[in-house]
Amino acid sequence: MTIKKNIFNKAILLIVISLFVSAVSLGQWYDPEKVNKKAYAIYESAYQNALDQKYDAAIANIDKAIAIDPKFVEAWLTKAGIYADRKKYDSSVINFEAALKLDAVFAKTYLLPYSISLAGMGQFQKALMAVTEFLTNPTLNAQSIKAGNYRKSTYEFAIDYDKKHPVKNYVFARKNLGDSVNSDALEYYPSLTIDGKKLIFTRRIAGDEDFYECDLVDGKWSKAKPLGGKVNTNLNEGAQNISQDGEWIIFTGCNYPEGQGSCDLYISFKTKNSWSEAENIGPIVNTDFWESSPSLSPDKRDLYFSSNQSGTYGGKDIWVTHRSNTGKWSRPENLGPTINTTGDESCSFMYADNQTLFFNSNGHPGYGQTDLFFSKKLADSSWSEPENLGYPINTIDEEGSLIVAADGKTAYYASDGTDTRGGLDLYSFQLREDIQPPKTLWVKGKVFDAKTKNGLPSSVELTDINTRRLVSKVQTDEDGNYLTTLPVGKDYAFNVNRKGYLFFSENYNIDASSDSVYTADIPLQPIEAGASIILKNIFFDTKKTALKPASIVELDKVIQLMNDNPKLKILISGYTDNVGKPQDNLVLSNDRSLAVVNYLLASQQIARERLQFKGLGIAKPIADNNTEQGKALNRRTELSVISN
Repeated sequence: MTIKKNIFNKAILLIVISLFVSAVSLGQWYDPEKVNKKAYAIYESAYQNALDQKYDAAIANIDKAIAIDPKFVEAWLTKAGIYADRKKYDSSVINFEAALKLDAVFAKTYLLPYSISLAGMGQFQKALMAVTEFLTNPTLNAQSIKAGNYRKSTYEFAIDYDKKHPVKNYVFARKNLGDSVNSDALEYYPSLTIDGKKLIFTRRIAGDEDFYECDLVDGKWSKAKPLGGKVNTNLNEGAQNISQDGEWIIFTGCNYPEGQGSCDLYISFKTKNSWSEAENIGPIVNTDFWESSPSLSPDKRDLYFSSNQSGTYGGKDIWVTHRSNTGKWSRPENLGPTINTTGDESCSFMYADNQTLFFNSNGHPGYGQTDLFFSKKLADSSWSEPENLGYPINTIDEEGSLIVAADGKTAYYASDGTDTRGGLDLYSFQLREDIQPPKTLWVKGKVFDAKTKNGLPSSVELTDINTRRLVSKVQTDEDGNYLTTLPVGKDYAFNVNRKGYLFFSENYNIDASSDSVYTADIPLQPIEAGASIILKNIFFDTKKTALKPASIVELDKVIQLMNDNPKLKILISGYTDNVGKPQDNLVLSNDRSLAVVNYLLASQQIARERLQFKGLGIAKPIADNNTEQGKALNRRTELSVISN
């Protein structure tokens, strides 16, 4: 992997230090031939310094030249260009304006780079005025007109974006992650576990890229150390992504002997002591082309990455491959023209809600180079129109990779800000409220046999009961351990399935005020006479017997259970709390259990003789009827095994 070189600001410098050679006198007072000869000689040294990228020496010599001849306009302009190249746009603007003040007619030729520096400061309205005036120059060649019109379009985009996203009191205050994380080398491509306690990133020392890790302890990052195990090699390891549960790392390996192309995707697994030797994901995903910047979905079933393989819409596109129940990756699918453009799309990051995809692109409208965007995965698996993250997250310079913590607020990215320890450092900052994805919690635990207590590899599914959309499906490890994410603002059916066992049912109603991490160790009941489960996602209105639509997800699970076990016979039992007359409750519970059976029969997949129902009213309470919480638990529907 290599970091793209930022050539844009160098273009500013070259424009500024070369344009004066062909500047035409248009009646201005300034005459380059009348510059103090001693000042000009020193300036020529500064000019060469600038071409050699010895910028400190160039600035020092220019200052000497200006001290001798304060009206040396080219010196002011070249100094402005050097500051622009170093992304010190405020100093660049000061020097451009000093030149313009000295002779606005002569300096008009330089209004394009001046406008770019203004945009670098976020002064887009002023930048638009400058470039508009630049384009009125009748002597401009076709290339200058094209460049001016392009910059004009980016400034207009920025102004329009601000109008459409009026935000009050937002402060972009990025924070360097400090000396424990950053060094005098380059740090980039951050990756974070869902609990926010493990940070993995790429560090490049003398051209060699390796992975480092650090832990969040008492609110502070521990000293970064090379990733243990056999992941780091003497070859080139680049962009990486750690799974939300911290168990997998998928990364880019370049020029590996067994590689399919120049850069391939590799995977390493966490062992009890360190990380396994990396494995090439294989020729179904990797090609003769370039594959990089991977991102796993939180359930580890989808892998997003960037590639220029055959079938792109332009340069590099974002693709996705799906992992089957057998662990095989599918042939990659292009995310399509809503996400991908004729330009380059890369650095995808699937947020913990499994719906919000962040990525960068130089093909969508933006601020001038590669910007950061996000798009939402819709119910039909299509994508919403990408939205630019806006200034000052995006700037006129190139933006790289960005990740967002599970709180939906805290973002991490690499930048070469003024307070870096050396080149690119890792920073954190808060996203604007209007572009924050939903806060995402998680539930973790262990699935085990209710009798033997042994861990059970199982399937854990999370479904939005209102839309009936499967939000995530994760597979436990061999010991039955699992972790799944819970975006706030939804009502979930949580089911655990394993052949030969009754499924487990739970309901999670996660609102925006929720701030708990859920732990649920789940005993699965073997399918045998007498085994029973509470169906947590069967819903009725108060004193009503009609099933609510939100019950369908759970009822379909019962149908699946019956189909998977064709000899299974079950009893559906209904219970109530102690509110009302006992006889009325008995009738109510009986009618509700009948409603469940009727739904199962209506599916035309289950024979009548396999189903029984019974209403038990207030009998067998499982909680205290003197509390509202207890009453809610007592109002329940149970499934019991008669025989199998």
